[in-house]
Amino acid sequence: MNNKSIHMKNSLIGLVCLLLLAVGCKKEPLNHLSDEESRIYITHYDTTANFASFKTYAISDSVATIVNGQLDSKEKNATSDAYIAALDQYLQQRGYTKVARENQPDLAVTVNKVINTQTFVYNDYYDYYGNYWDPGYWGYWGYGYGYPYSYGVYQVTEGALSFDILDLKNAATKNRIMDLWTGLVRGEHIYQPTLSNEQVGVLFGQSPYLQTN
Repeated sequence: MNNKSIHMKNSLIGLVCLLLLAVGCKKEPLNHLSDEESRIYITHYDTTANFASFKTYAISDSVATIVNGQLDSKEKNATSDAYIAALDQYLQQRGYTKVARENQPDLAVTVNKVINTQTFVYNDYYDYYGNYWDPGYWGYWGYGYGYPYSYGVYQVTEGALSFDILDLKNAATKNRIMDLWTGLVRGEHIYQPTLSNEQVGVLFGQSPYLQTN
């Protein structure tokens, strides 16, 4: 099943009206949006998942940088730390407990930075994150990744941030690490430490089901 939520800071109607007014005096009105106006927030989740059945999580200590569909590096710096800290904050507010990945967490949490122009097609069991986060990182060697919901197609031009919550609790039963939730942020200059709390907050605001009770 597929669930998709898109949020923009300004209402869609207001934005359309603004663009219509601007088109008469600017050849490329979309190029004149502010950084804030350019941001789009998208969340997907497995509608069959019982998020209250998960209690603990482990989070990656770095951000995977993906350039043109290929893993470029994993970075750990002030910006990556800010996004990881924001995820920690909101997950704990929803009742989840952080543990080390060696302590058999119920959930795994990853952050990915996608840059350059690239078209992505997501559908059931599309093997995407296996290229960037080896299942062995979470202690599940020989496993693959699974996607119980269907994505559409999106193209990243300036960049995107992807946040994923993976099911480790049931990995042994299913012989696959299932992706339960994905939050995506698109727009201009989105990878900034000062924006981490706001952006992650918007994604969690779209996901009231993401809690332990």
